[in-house]
Amino acid sequence: MTMNEQSGERSVRTLRVGEQVRHILSEILQRGDVHDETLASHMVSVTEVRMSPDLRHATVFVKPLLGKDEEAVLKALRTNTAYLQREVAHRVKMKYAARLKFLADESFDEGSHIDSLLRRPEVARDLPAESGDG
Repeated sequence: MTMNEQSGERSVRTLRVGEQVRHILSEILQRGDVHDETLASHMVSVTEVRMSPDLRHATVFVKPLLGKDEEAVLKALRTNTAYLQREVAHRVKMKYAARLKFLADESFDEGSHIDSLLRRPEVARDLPAESGDG
């Protein structure tokens, strides 16, 4: 097996494990398994989990519904990291329990910023007009 095949295989594995961790965390938060007032009062979306190549570290991107109280939600997740790591370790069959790091998912903000830029008159005039006859 060549080096490229190994790294390709590894990246598929990291994506698969990341998606598995994302599902587990989403389920835990949705069911309210974390005994935390902030997390109980906010719907939190786990948008992506990026695993390190050795699967020992997971960067968890989250977004509270409507982007409300983002800092408070991140603080609550970080406070409960040990519990969440234990739960993930129980449910994902891996050699090591991944260390979780919670970050705000800024991609929604970037997308709406780009959208607002594209709608500005000085930009819109330079874009090709959308034709209705397809």
